[in-house]
Amino acid sequence: MSIADRYDSGEHQSNIAHFAAIVKLANVDGIINTEEEVILKRLAFKLDVSDETVKDILKNPGKFPLIPPYSLEERIERLQDLCSIILADHEIEEEERTLIYKYAIGLGFSNGRAKEEIQKCINVLKGNEKRGNR
Repeated sequence: MSIADRYDSGEHQSNIAHFAAIVKLANVDGIINTEEEVILKRLAFKLDVSDETVKDILKNPGKFPLIPPYSLEERIERLQDLCSIILADHEIEEEERTLIYKYAIGLGFSNGRAKEEIQKCINVLKGNEKRGNR
């Protein structure tokens, strides 16, 4: 697949939408702190989101729709990305927990599975569980 094809692909659009969702969560308290900014830059690179697109998303993350991935593994990975941005400041506020829960439902998890996967992600990121324990 050529680079041009990749940028026009659904996978790239899904990555952009995922990055926008992460920015929404990082900005839930009205500011993006230094730790969140470091994670956002790393995720933008990982997701192959251009600097120009990052600027657009930071200005208006709401204009980018959620596009859930198909596989369970990809959905769990997306949820882990979101949890990492929420835990950047080592706290999870109630509003953040509500947003990540809504995002997990948007990714296609059932009510119970969403809560379970969110808790697993939190445990992994806090060092209470190894990533392979799924």
